[in-house]
Amino acid sequence: MTEPHRGVSDEEVEQVIGRLLQFGVLLAAMVVLAGAALLLGRHGGAVASYAVFHAEPTPLRSIAGILRAAFSGDATGIVQLGLLLLILTPIVRVAFTLVAFVLQRDGTYIVVTAIVLALLLFGLVFGGA
Repeated sequence: MTEPHRGVSDEEVEQVIGRLLQFGVLLAAMVVLAGAALLLGRHGGAVASYAVFHAEPTPLRSIAGILRAAFSGDATGIVQLGLLLLILTPIVRVAFTLVAFVLQRDGTYIVVTAIVLALLLFGLVFGGA
């Protein structure tokens, strides 16, 4: 007699999702704090001028630009990377949930979650365009 296929339980999924969210938020916070420390170290004595709005430089307005800046040691790029990680945390949660629904073979939730994930990714990639 063969043992029936044991799917992933809802409780196991919730545990992993909780850990994913905790890890994502903590990682994002550490990266932002590291970038902020670099910014303060390099520009802490500069006088802030709030009379004119200065947008982020064009290279920091795309995911590729943020990654290039962060990995080249640019403090603003590192802060932006931390914020990007914070944005990606719930997206990773949705992706993990999709995998869990696939393992549970729950067709309705697979379709709904796949649509939500596609919309989130579309918004992330093309939202600033």
